[in-house]
Amino acid sequence: MRSYAGVFVGHLVFAAICCSAGPVFLFVGYLAWLDDAGWSWVVSALGVGSVGTVMIPVTAFTITRQDFPRITRRDRVKGESGSYGDDTFVMWAPRSQEGPADARLVRADVLEASFVRYNPDGEATFTTYAGNYEPAEFTPVIRLRLRVHDAGDGDEAAGSAGCPGFEITDQWRVPPLCLSAVTAGRLVVLVGPAGPEACGKVTVQWPRSTLLAGTRTCRVIDLEGRWTDVTRRPGRQLEQMRISRAAGGVAMAGDTIDIRRLGAETAARYGALADRARAFPEDQAPVTEPGEEARWLADRLPGEKGAFGSVGRRWSRHGGHLVRARFLEMHGTTTFQDHGPVLDTVLRIHPVDGTPPFDATRRLTVPMNYLAVLHRTREVVLHVSPNGMSYVIDWARTNLLAGVTAARVIAPDGQEFPVTGRPDVIWPLMNLLASHALSNTTPVLDLRRHRMGAVAGAVMEVVRGGGHR
Repeated sequence: MRSYAGVFVGHLVFAAICCSAGPVFLFVGYLAWLDDAGWSWVVSALGVGSVGTVMIPVTAFTITRQDFPRITRRDRVKGESGSYGDDTFVMWAPRSQEGPADARLVRADVLEASFVRYNPDGEATFTTYAGNYEPAEFTPVIRLRLRVHDAGDGDEAAGSAGCPGFEITDQWRVPPLCLSAVTAGRLVVLVGPAGPEACGKVTVQWPRSTLLAGTRTCRVIDLEGRWTDVTRRPGRQLEQMRISRAAGGVAMAGDTIDIRRLGAETAARYGALADRARAFPEDQAPVTEPGEEARWLADRLPGEKGAFGSVGRRWSRHGGHLVRARFLEMHGTTTFQDHGPVLDTVLRIHPVDGTPPFDATRRLTVPMNYLAVLHRTREVVLHVSPNGMSYVIDWARTNLLAGVTAARVIAPDGQEFPVTGRPDVIWPLMNLLASHALSNTTPVLDLRRHRMGAVAGAVMEVVRGGGHR
């Protein structure tokens, strides 16, 4: 388990090497002062040396804060916490390209997805692009086989004009924030005007796709002030998107569209849609469409492999423990690392001591393999310092809990128990190992090992009892 002090010392040495000219100028200025050199020369040398020397710890602190995802009191959201519900998730991404005015906005199902390439240069820890939220270098290329729906599929109001549904296979650059839409299997696409022999160009609307996939939550306030959750109701959401597109765009306040704040014509269309939805309710779509195994990309995307996690003995002995948190917001930035984008995030942390949860805002690098399953979970695992003053995101544990990596438990008699996708089992096992200062840096918990003897019985009780312990 990496410690903040260890990471800081490493960056301090690196900064000292890079800024070594500062101390050298200080020493030269001191020698010049001893030799009664001109005061202007002495002051210049000491000034440059002082600035360069001060930059060493400042640079080390800045890089460490970027590289080490520690959350402290300074990161807590100021003012009233809890403006979002626990089930809210807001994602701020660049707007989708509108395309030709006569293009049709329809649904497409992802039948198959395969990783093609992702080739960042890997030369810099952090790379920033001025004004570019989706640089090609940090956007993976994915081959998709899509079934593009007819405009009338499941949508009587849209009519059935245009070409019928069809299949298409092509390569697309998928923004990292939108990878979960591929795994979920539901996309929003624009189909260009039909030519004499084809149905037109297909353009994927990535930010809208995260809404249709259910990664982003969506609520609507109608003209009477009533709230309706339309998350994972693709028929209604597609109609809302078409209305919004015709109106030149409708702003969401977080995850909410307030019809009362729209223009009269747009509000009337939204109101009529809400009335139809109440008369003919639409069932929620599944979290992920059938055939997810044919769309699974997490194994090929960069990011830390899931594991039950490492444990520092001193940390465990002095009261360190694990807690869970949940992302409420993710905002794209123009900075990237090889394994994922750097995002402005808001998390809700649930302390284990029974104190109320609190929200914290933090700029984090979120690995791509975790972003690929964001439609299923927004939870992360944090390890808490013994004094309870700081929290550190543990991506290995997070990815195991999220199901990014397959997890197994091997009983003392050699019998294997798959526990992938069972957070009710994995979470108590992580806490059990942490409380006994037992590290297990793989996704396989092998109870045949001698050092696991003390917890083998308790582990099997959790596994066989479905996590109720």
